[in-house]
Amino acid sequence: MSNKSVLKPNGINHLALATSNMKKTLQYFNRVLGMPLVSLYWMHGVEDTMHGFLALNEHSLLAFVGSPKIGKDIQYGHTHAGNPGGPCTGGTMQHVAFNVDSHKDLLALRDRIRSKGIHCVGPMDHGMMQSIYFAGPDAMTLEVTYMTGEDPTQWIDPEVVDLLEINEEELNELKTPVSFFQPDAAVPNPSMEAADKEYRMNFPPQRYQMMVNTPDEVLTQMTRDNLPPTYSTGEQVKGDSA
Repeated sequence: MSNKSVLKPNGINHLALATSNMKKTLQYFNRVLGMPLVSLYWMHGVEDTMHGFLALNEHSLLAFVGSPKIGKDIQYGHTHAGNPGGPCTGGTMQHVAFNVDSHKDLLALRDRIRSKGIHCVGPMDHGMMQSIYFAGPDAMTLEVTYMTGEDPTQWIDPEVVDLLEINEEELNELKTPVSFFQPDAAVPNPSMEAADKEYRMNFPPQRYQMMVNTPDEVLTQMTRDNLPPTYSTGEQVKGDSA
């Protein structure tokens, strides 16, 4: 039995957002926010679907998924929030916030955004952070923020905790998650019958069952991505027609 306590992920590797126009979206985040392109290729095993990655830092990326099947029908309050406080369907991105280190950096990025002819509102003072807000492609609601150094736990509001009927024991667990001690042998996937039916990915049933029943090491080999076949030759790779 391992003594290592696995508590939580240590950051966000990438956010994967849908785009109806890969070229336009990559250019927006490159020109407006200065993010360099690091990868752009066909998504493994997914027909007519591209994956583009822009760098935030050496550990975090902003990714986009583009295909002809991605719709352009924006419905505020359902598919998109449209502003930092607007409603949208559960599980969708209400807004995404990027980090900077200081108030000075926040103001510099605000001026960069405005210099591209884009409205940028703020800074707004949220106590534990200060933020600016603006819009991106496909009606994305975007934010840039920095932590002010104030203790964020001061913003655990007892009124909201009571409204959600979170008791003291549950609140303590939320603030200090239960440790997990990884066993020596890998934990197998639960059976289709035993697995929590609320948390299943939306694949065709036969394919999904095959994926969860395939041994991990076999699935790793089956899905291994290699360099694009035209990368070393310099030939044109089939891309976004938009």
